[in-house]
Amino acid sequence: MTTGNLDGRRKRKCLACIVAGVIIQTLIIVFFFVFIMRVRTPKVRLASVSIESININPSSKSSSFRIKVNAEVKVKNTNFGYYKFQNSTATILYRGAEVGKTTLVKARVKARSTKSFNITMSINSNKVSSDSHLAGDISSKNLSFSASAILEGKVHLFMIFKKKRSAKMDCTFVINTSSKTVHDLLCK
Repeated sequence: MTTGNLDGRRKRKCLACIVAGVIIQTLIIVFFFVFIMRVRTPKVRLASVSIESININPSSKSSSFRIKVNAEVKVKNTNFGYYKFQNSTATILYRGAEVGKTTLVKARVKARSTKSFNITMSINSNKVSSDSHLAGDISSKNLSFSASAILEGKVHLFMIFKKKRSAKMDCTFVINTSSKTVHDLLCK
């Protein structure tokens, strides 16, 4: 064989190795941006609700309730960077009327982890209109509530990239006033 023929083969092998290296690097970069750098919206949910105290007035003319609840709120961050959110307000509604409100204090949730917060909230029927279904619900011993909150924050990836994300909580639960228990806790 001639040296010119060997040099041509070496050059082609070298060129093939360079092209294969570039393709592999491109695939690694694409994989990194598609799977690692993709920013997902964190999830915020009510994990549990328990009753601390309950006071029900079942009179037909002026039915009312005062309930103090303890709740566990969980924020799940599935990103490869931490999620930092600002102070937020969690609201409890009874048939569309606001009956309770509390503040979720700003916090930081580590990458690929879940952070739990315990909150205490007073729920009362002061803002419920007098012509509502409150008397019927109290006599049925089941009060249905919905809870909502929006956490405004940013996902920080590798201390370089920051992406705004708003985590939304939308949960419903029922309080049984006779057994003083919470059931049917569902979050979307």
